[in-house]
Amino acid sequence: MPTLVTELAEFADHHHRRGLPEAVERRSALALLDTYGCIAAGAATDPARAVARHLAEEHPGRPLRELPRQDAALWLGTAAHAHDYDDAQLPTMVHPGTVAVPTALANSLSTESDPLLRAAALGAETALRAGAAALDGTDSVLFERGLHMTSLCGTLGAAVTAGLLRGLDPGRLAHALAIATSLACGLLEANRTGGTVKPVHAGWAAAAGTTAASLAAHGLTGPPTALEGRFGYLAAFVGPTARPEALTEGLGRRWLCLDTVVKPYPTNGFTHPAVELATRLRAEGVGPDRIESIRLDLPAPTLRTVAEPPAAKAAPADGYAARFSAPFAVAVALRGGGGLGVALEDLPDAAVRDPALLALAARVHCRPGARESAAFPAHLGATLHAVLRDGTTRTLHVADTLGSPARPLTRAQVEAKFAANTGRSAAALPVGPQALLAALEPAFTAAAAPPPAGN
Repeated sequence: MPTLVTELAEFADHHHRRGLPEAVERRSALALLDTYGCIAAGAATDPARAVARHLAEEHPGRPLRELPRQDAALWLGTAAHAHDYDDAQLPTMVHPGTVAVPTALANSLSTESDPLLRAAALGAETALRAGAAALDGTDSVLFERGLHMTSLCGTLGAAVTAGLLRGLDPGRLAHALAIATSLACGLLEANRTGGTVKPVHAGWAAAAGTTAASLAAHGLTGPPTALEGRFGYLAAFVGPTARPEALTEGLGRRWLCLDTVVKPYPTNGFTHPAVELATRLRAEGVGPDRIESIRLDLPAPTLRTVAEPPAAKAAPADGYAARFSAPFAVAVALRGGGGLGVALEDLPDAAVRDPALLALAARVHCRPGARESAAFPAHLGATLHAVLRDGTTRTLHVADTLGSPARPLTRAQVEAKFAANTGRSAAALPVGPQALLAALEPAFTAAAAPPPAGN
């Protein structure tokens, strides 16, 4: 009887050789464009710079294209996730592109784009199915345990992506996936108390999956029941509520990667419907000076991420923490931002010391909304009640966030995001994976430069 790693490996091998459904192929191309832009934008962040300097010390004088594959994957994945601007999926809360695309870029030895796109899509699908197996109803057990879904699930997906691009047969690919279960890790404590390690989780997943594929190629083996076994991945990380059947049910017929959200704003996805409503309120001529207070009705499960504790969310510690604050993101959107409403340049660290923004964020209060909670996670919506200084109230509602499968970004919107992230037209994006790495070389080199004296 085939085990889960065998079934997943055979599925991935089949579609890598025979091709993907047209919709999945289009989604993979979109993920490549979007994630490439996130890598370019994230290269200048502290986590990406730290990784680049580490790699420059380990491999003096070597450009990105000449690094060992696992090291290139480490930097690419870290940069991709550095702004939390990368794609995500509900209810798994896995960010598939931020691991799958860097892994594909680091492991593609060909100049052709088709194998890269297929391998990235199949790795993303594997990661999302691992996330679905960790759901208890609509809640991620991994999240409840403080485990980073993108890192743990992404490591499995990265092993598939890297193994396919290395040409592993289904048997070796199954071993790569089994080995990856022993390399998966990532804790979410940084979301609570600070630290810059979280983006490295995506890079580490890409590097670990790449390493698993390489070890399998050289003869290392993993347990056949690495996923469903008594001491396997699901038992260890998820526990008795694990749903191993989610890994393979509808495999090849239903593609979870088609449910992925491409983010319009560089903030946590749970803030997005509120940000959209704030930009709509501003477009209607209601500026911050006219607002007495705002009440946000949000899905109850999202409050712990973007609204609690209230004092910390109203006054975030830095620009990264501000991305996980619904009150602060709404304040930025009300004042007016770039891009599609809020852009990266609107959330520098200095923004959290702006007295006007802090005063406005303090007037934004979040609560669980009955309508929004009942619809979640199939629909991520919000209701905004603005009490104006003249005593009137404005109420706005959105049932599905912009960028969701119900309201996907247009190609023009994705290209606008890409252009803002890279500083150049999407039409200039090189097609081949080696050309992509070459285009990212200046960003890596700049990130690897020593910090200024005194830092």
